[in-house]
Amino acid sequence: QVQLVESGGGLVQAGGSLSLSCAASGNTFSINAMTWYRQAPGKERELVATISSGGNIVYVDSVKGRFTISRDNAKRTVYLQMSSLKPEDTAVYYCKMAMTTWPSRVLSDYWGQGTQVTVSS
Repeated sequence: QVQLVESGGGLVQAGGSLSLSCAASGNTFSINAMTWYRQAPGKERELVATISSGGNIVYVDSVKGRFTISRDNAKRTVYLQMSSLKPEDTAVYYCKMAMTTWPSRVLSDYWGQGTQVTVSS
């Protein structure tokens, strides 16, 4: 019953900004870490940013100072604000949430469907 739906991807020129969101729905009980990954053509999926339930944040070096991850627990949503975008940021962006569901309370990972971000030069 749990679904993660991503939105906000699209086309943007280099130097521009874009905001992604990922909202969970269904029978969630408690959401722990919320994480953004990305996968560029011909490359492996890499972690972009993660935020713990306590607000601890880690970014991959290549996006530090440009991307901001945040979460809204009431909305069960994680956001990724991207600024100063570069062509190298072009990828499919995926969100992942570690959560327990009601009533099993078993911790599992759930993934969004992915959203395309394309940065033109």
